[in-house]
Amino acid sequence: MVKNCKTADDVVGSNGIVKELTKRLLERILDAELTMHLKYDKYQVSKENEDNSRNGYSSKTVLTGEEEIDLKIPRDRRGEFTPQVVSKHKRRFGGSDSKIISMFARGMSLNDIKEHLKETRGVDVSPTLISTVTDAVIEDVRESQNRALDQIYPVVFFDAIMVKSRENGQTENKAVYLALGINMEGRKSCLECG
Repeated sequence: MVKNCKTADDVVGSNGIVKELTKRLLERILDAELTMHLKYDKYQVSKENEDNSRNGYSSKTVLTGEEEIDLKIPRDRRGEFTPQVVSKHKRRFGGSDSKIISMFARGMSLNDIKEHLKETRGVDVSPTLISTVTDAVIEDVRESQNRALDQIYPVVFFDAIMVKSRENGQTENKAVYLALGINMEGRKSCLECG
């Protein structure tokens, strides 16, 4: 996705990658919520819940700030599944996904994130769902890290940002490094982040 970005509009515009990443993350959260509701993973057979299973998707348009995002909302056969993060009849989404990731990156525990979302957004999600969300993001990061790079990058930028991180009960500042390369065709690409 980053390979095709040439302008700021390609990143944050109405059809930019930020919108696409938000859509993908929200759909992963919704799938994780349905998995928790049914108590078995996608493509897995469950004897415990034989009379209820996944039943395709319905579409829903939600507003995230100024942007509209078309989501695929998973359904169950009995119609009992009620999404928590993008609840029924809700057309506005205030970015709980990015808040979960931000809080996790800052070192908050899963239970702290759960309590924070309950207090500020009125959303009661389980620590397992929060873990599933963060795991999905980590999976995307690993996929990006293992992609093939070009042989030559004539221009490379290096930068770092300091973030707070909690390890072993202590909060400390850590540097997050970023390497951005411009390839022979003039396309920007994130080479490394860590």
